Amino acid sequence: MLSLASGFTTYYGMSHFITPWIALIITVAIQSIIVICSLEIAGIHWKANRLRYFSIMTSLIIALAASISFSYFKFYEISEQETIHINRFKQVRMQIDNYLDSIAQIKAKILGEQRKKLEKLSEEVSLAYFGTHPQIPAEYRNQVGEGPFWKHFNQRYQREKARFDQLEQEFSQLDQNVKTLQTNLYQLDKDPASVEQTYQSVVSELQNVQIKFNQLASGIIDKLPEAPMLMPYAQFIQDVTPSFSMWQGFSLFAFVCAAMVDFFTVLLSYRLEFTAPGPLTEHEEELVFECLRQFTEFRINGNDELEMVIEKTELERARRYSDWSRMFAVGFLLSRGFLRKIDERTVEFAPNLYPMIAERMGDKLQAIKTQSMAKSTSTENS
Repeated sequence: MLSLASGFTTYYGMSHFITPWIALIITVAIQSIIVICSLEIAGIHWKANRLRYFSIMTSLIIALAASISFSYFKFYEISEQETIHINRFKQVRMQIDNYLDSIAQIKAKILGEQRKKLEKLSEEVSLAYFGTHPQIPAEYRNQVGEGPFWKHFNQRYQREKARFDQLEQEFSQLDQNVKTLQTNLYQLDKDPASVEQTYQSVVSELQNVQIKFNQLASGIIDKLPEAPMLMPYAQFIQDVTPSFSMWQGFSLFAFVCAAMVDFFTVLLSYRLEFTAPGPLTEHEEELVFECLRQFTEFRINGNDELEMVIEKTELERARRYSDWSRMFAVGFLLSRGFLRKIDERTVEFAPNLYPMIAERMGDKLQAIKTQSMAKSTSTENS
């Protein structure tokens, strides 16, 4: 089941880069290699055949690397989908906010310059009223009142004031459009049911703000700010598509999830093969114990396990001793996981074999002790 789950995620990621049916075949091969190599490693000892052991390890590592790499895309999509949507929303909001900030600064600059110009004209009107304006000829200086010079400067002031009031009113209407745009932008991520309608409203209001601002500022400033090009709605709601760019924004959580599935696949396969599939029957235990007793060369090896030589001794070869029964026991225990092969002539005990031998030895010792006591009792009676 773990292999099937890993195979699904591997196939999902791989199918976005190559033809699906080829991806399926490769996925089956990858998962087969992972399971088979895990079983093989549990059943061999690296000292027995180092070349075979390292070739199996290399195959397993390559298969795991391929499986984890392509599974990563699926877990990345699951774990980062919400984050990517939030980032898209932030991108749209940032683009609009930056544009609104720029037009707000230009608006403040325009109104500030127009206000200074109006204040200067108001000051000129006051000077003309008191006859102290520099442009008034000397013979008409210091004549207080609403004379022709005052009327001239007052007309200029009234025209500029009317223009300024009109500009303020138009900017006030622009502020209403900006407020509507910001409201729609705020509602964009609040109601999932109306996202499409709200997004289209945001795009429409942004265009209205751009058109109105350009109309107001085109005759006043030379360089107008560029409005942002918002992504299409289809791209805004698009699901995550596996691509190599996912490795740039590396997600440790997605990588750990992808690796965890394959790790447990290897671990379970290894343990199932490494551990005996089930206990031996009493008859099998007796057979194994008697056959193992026929071996004579035992020692403790570097793994701190009891090791025995399974080849015939020179004396047994000379006597043409038939070791078929005990070799059968060795093969039987190797296949059941109670023995581990070290090389061609030696095997070692697996941890689960010691309790069985200890129990049998205890039974034998108890039987010998009982016989000894019975014999001594019979001797005393006689």
